[in-house]
Amino acid sequence: MRRRALLAAAAGGLVALIGAGAGVWSQVPVIPARPEPDAETALSWIAHREGRYTLTLPRAEMGQNIATALKQIACAELGAAWEVVDVVLHATDMPRVKATVGSESVMLFAEPLAQACAALRDALAAGQVAGQVSVTPRPVADLRSLRTGGLIGASPEITQGREIVTGAPLYAADVHLPGMQYGRVLRAPVSVEVESRPVRWNIEAARAVPGFVAVVEDCGPPIGKAQGLGIVATRPGALVAIAEAMDVAWSMATPHARSDIARAVDVDVRLSQGALPHEVLDGAPEDGAWDVDLRIDVPLAAHGPIEPRAAVAAWQDGALRVWAGTQDAFYIRDFLADAFALPAMAVTVQSCRIGGAFGGKTICTVEAEAAALTLATGNPVKVQWTRAQEYALGFHRPPSSHRIKARVAQGRVTDWDHAQMSSHIMFTAAVVPPWMQRGTDLFAGDGGVARGMAAPYVLGRARAAYDMVRLPVHTGPWRGLGAGPNALAVEIAMDEAALVAGVDPLAFRLAHSADPLLAAVLARVGEIAGWGRAPAPVGGLRAGRGIACGTYKDTSHAAAVADVAVDAKGRVRVTRLWCVHDCGLVINPDQVRAQCEGNLVWSLGMVLTDDLPTDAGHVTAQTFADAPIPHMTDVPPITVDLIQSDRPPQGAGETAMVAGPGAIANAIRAATGQRPTRFPVRSEDLGA
Repeated sequence: MRRRALLAAAAGGLVALIGAGAGVWSQVPVIPARPEPDAETALSWIAHREGRYTLTLPRAEMGQNIATALKQIACAELGAAWEVVDVVLHATDMPRVKATVGSESVMLFAEPLAQACAALRDALAAGQVAGQVSVTPRPVADLRSLRTGGLIGASPEITQGREIVTGAPLYAADVHLPGMQYGRVLRAPVSVEVESRPVRWNIEAARAVPGFVAVVEDCGPPIGKAQGLGIVATRPGALVAIAEAMDVAWSMATPHARSDIARAVDVDVRLSQGALPHEVLDGAPEDGAWDVDLRIDVPLAAHGPIEPRAAVAAWQDGALRVWAGTQDAFYIRDFLADAFALPAMAVTVQSCRIGGAFGGKTICTVEAEAAALTLATGNPVKVQWTRAQEYALGFHRPPSSHRIKARVAQGRVTDWDHAQMSSHIMFTAAVVPPWMQRGTDLFAGDGGVARGMAAPYVLGRARAAYDMVRLPVHTGPWRGLGAGPNALAVEIAMDEAALVAGVDPLAFRLAHSADPLLAAVLARVGEIAGWGRAPAPVGGLRAGRGIACGTYKDTSHAAAVADVAVDAKGRVRVTRLWCVHDCGLVINPDQVRAQCEGNLVWSLGMVLTDDLPTDAGHVTAQTFADAPIPHMTDVPPITVDLIQSDRPPQGAGETAMVAGPGAIANAIRAATGQRPTRFPVRSEDLGA
């Protein structure tokens, strides 16, 4: 959908709100187009020539190993040996594919790929060895690859696994072109929502640095309101020295009006101003005292990918070619074409393997910087962000503040009220300008903020509502979007309600669950963890066990049990984790388990370490030491049990985020008798 078409299709009130005055259209952002995959499009993903097949992966490969799972689908449907199917990553010279988001790669792409492979198999069997194949979709029951057997339900060697461990070039930072130079765009040390631009710099000092090539003033679109200043060198090591020698002076506007981020998202302050506008559950709880009344605060958190983003850009034969580790190569192409006034067909973006993304590499940043610098110099340019740039210029999980209440009678929740104040996720300020965001706030809300607010239980008279505010730090999708923080709040409140009712937490959840699939993962995790047997204290430490569960996007289900040990100073160690997961038909058990394990490590971080420091609305973190993530030594033994299912395959990449954090937080409550309500947990809150 084109940008103007989107606005024309919007509600009349929105059009009236934004008007069509001078300068408005130039501010309309590029809108990502995300078509649903179908069998006809899938024909472009699979090809045969001289006894070999090429699978052009229609998804970004960012460590979820979807290349392996979709190759299993292709081999099973084609009846082809593993070694005769080659996998390549897609570029934008193929039909558009949907961004790699939402744990959808198997759920949405397995059947179209299977249909295309079945059509190709039949064409080859009929003697067709050249030309275009046509596809007539057949019943799913007739597809060989969507039922257990052979490669389906097996765990073959990971595609690109050998290349990873041998250091073969896979990532954007590995790309090297003849005559390539190295670039960086400097920006002011201030919030990206505050206008800033370079005003003075020492060009003579920069020229004196060996390897200096150029200073580039026209260095591409701003990030937020931060105008940059580009530098180019013949070697990457010269960039730091050039930046220091230039001693750039910046013009910076006054601090952002919401520099106090914690106060900006304070749910109690917001509730004092009136009702929240966006309802997820519209029940009407009765007035009266509450048995559970909790305030839960979750701070900003970074994605923390091991790979800071990078891109290589080159002008070749009058066209722009870009290599990037992005979740949406087609959006990057559209953005670059728009930013540099090029026809879309004059821009090609080649997907590279991504060293971690988690929702954070969906927008165009480093790619535009590389394109601007190669345009200015005429040479290929590689731009590699530093870790500090990742923190300062990327978007992050928004902070959220929750007021969640429950009333209990006769062992059941009769009334429920969940209020949340946060910032934007789907309509991220990293892309959407303030005037447009006000329109989306008014008419659409933000489904990312709402995700997981509808508790997966029967809760009597239940209300859930939220509001958002634009912050000085850009916020956006983070693994599971709002599902992680929202499920944490829900599962904490359910645990407190169980205590009020005097009912075992597992039994309490089962009694409130109307979904047999959710009940099944709950019952199973209790069985494998030995629920009901308290963990034995170790060395005088306080020990506790907690449970939590949830449903992700109405399709996948997970439940988790955590054991923790807490010392006299309030330091927490998670000593054991169990998880049961139901995502329908499992194509590759090892990789689904790996996704669950990754989610559980993220759960450790969410409860114990995640916190992105800011000052005056500007992210101040420079390294992982400033925004820590769990260490390998923090990870306990983990057991993941997969429910064997004949349901169609569902999402697995984010589901366990709805269970892991709550299980850990509830285990801390069981160990200490003190309910953690501000995260990450602070030892001073849990001292003996």
